[in-house]
Amino acid sequence: MKKTFNVDADLLKKARQACGADTDTDTLRLGLESLIRRNAYEQLRKFRGSQLMKSAPPRRHEAPVRKRKAA
Repeated sequence: MKKTFNVDADLLKKARQACGADTDTDTLRLGLESLIRRNAYEQLRKFRGSQLMKSAPPRRHEAPVRKRKAA
């Protein structure tokens, strides 16, 4: 999709240097992808510790190994 944007030249230059992109298009794509990832992370972070648990989760315990007595 082709769009026209008005972007400050210094801001775009700093963003390109920060992300290591070769073109303005790559710079904008990486910036938008980063913004989306950050938003998804923040949404997940809101749920942290929100599940109420009445008891501790069940744990898997291995059966004890019985040693044989030497004859």
